[in-house]
Amino acid sequence: MKVVTPIPRDKGVDNTLDLIQEGFNFIPDRRKKFGSDIFETRLVGRKAICIAGEEAAEIFYDNDKFKRKGAMPKPLKSSLLGNNGVHEQDGEVHKHRKRMFLSMMTPERLEDMKRIAVEELDKKADEWEGKDEVVMLEEIQKVFGITGLRWAGLPLEGEDIDKRVDELVDMVDFGASDTGKTAVSFATGVASRKSHEKWLMKIIRKVRSGKIKPHPNTALYIVAHHRERDGKELDPHTAAVDLNNAYRPLIAAAYFIAFGLLAIHENPEVGKKLKEDADGNYSKMFTQEVRRYYPFAPAMAAKVKDKFEWKGHKFKKNRLVILDLFGTNRHPDAWENADEFRPERFRDWKESPFSFVPQGGGDFHAGHRCAGEWLTVMVMRSTFEYLTKSITYEVPKQNLEYDMTRIPAFPKSKFIITNVKKEGKSKDALKYDEQSPTVVKDSTAGR
Repeated sequence: MKVVTPIPRDKGVDNTLDLIQEGFNFIPDRRKKFGSDIFETRLVGRKAICIAGEEAAEIFYDNDKFKRKGAMPKPLKSSLLGNNGVHEQDGEVHKHRKRMFLSMMTPERLEDMKRIAVEELDKKADEWEGKDEVVMLEEIQKVFGITGLRWAGLPLEGEDIDKRVDELVDMVDFGASDTGKTAVSFATGVASRKSHEKWLMKIIRKVRSGKIKPHPNTALYIVAHHRERDGKELDPHTAAVDLNNAYRPLIAAAYFIAFGLLAIHENPEVGKKLKEDADGNYSKMFTQEVRRYYPFAPAMAAKVKDKFEWKGHKFKKNRLVILDLFGTNRHPDAWENADEFRPERFRDWKESPFSFVPQGGGDFHAGHRCAGEWLTVMVMRSTFEYLTKSITYEVPKQNLEYDMTRIPAFPKSKFIITNVKKEGKSKDALKYDEQSPTVVKDSTAGR
């Protein structure tokens, strides 16, 4: 890790607009310019220190040195994360709330999520066969949106499901750096969040009154009945925010699926390996490499708890610190040929909690690493397996470039496929073991 003394300083009175316009390139370009993995800038009217790399991530996720309260920019928090949710809690309050989320992630519930995702994919594939073209990013957003709602145990009968999925997409796809659209996108995201939270609050109140009785292992039941350290239930709004936090992140995985399809298209040997992958090892490596290589979240923010010194640099109390997530995932100190797409790099990976941080770093239980990360990985793996083994398709000519200044990024065409055909049309193409929710594929379902 290169650290220059004194800390290099970025020019400009305030660089917030530069961050919005440059997206994923903002921190990496300056790190390259300064020849340092640490530099100082000004964002949202205050001094900020930007850092990158495995050692930087380890210090950033030290809960004794950093806090999350008040670190996230308000527009982003209001659209993406909501107010007073688990993401902005610290100390024992955060640990207690985090245990609520971890209680949802049992092996059985992870398998439930995978099963539901494959069911919804299979339904969509029936529709795709009759279409001239299929815009995959949009279709997978719908699949994952419905999957998350079902998995959470939300009552969907008679509900406008398309509206609820669109709200989830709006929260995530705020379009930062889209010229002239960022403010409008944030406003749309905030409006959709308010509508979605209002819906969830009504449901939570009905659960607490006994009018709705969800299964005890669902996110709806767990959040509705969760009690904080003082013994009180979460207020309805906070409960709605954290219930949303239990399934909304799955929408982010849709962008990774679009990028994964791009990787398969650009690397035919990868697609062949996925089709021939009998034990799932390659699909796991492939999924991890998609998460490492392609852009989704550019950075994460925190504030210094109390002053400390690191690498010869002084960090003042309440100083804003930004960790370059994308740059850390591609940092040459941790990854050989970091800018190349190589799934095999994960075959013997030592699973460092700080060199690979697409959904945060550190400890799942006590830290700020996403509690649903392995849920995301399982769903992505199952989706890639389905798309390579259970259907065939063609990729027409289209614009597959992606804009690194847009947050979140995705192929400009959203990855279009045509001539979709399902493999193994019998009713037994997908079987579900009565003893386990795990999907079991019939021998006629694959190639």
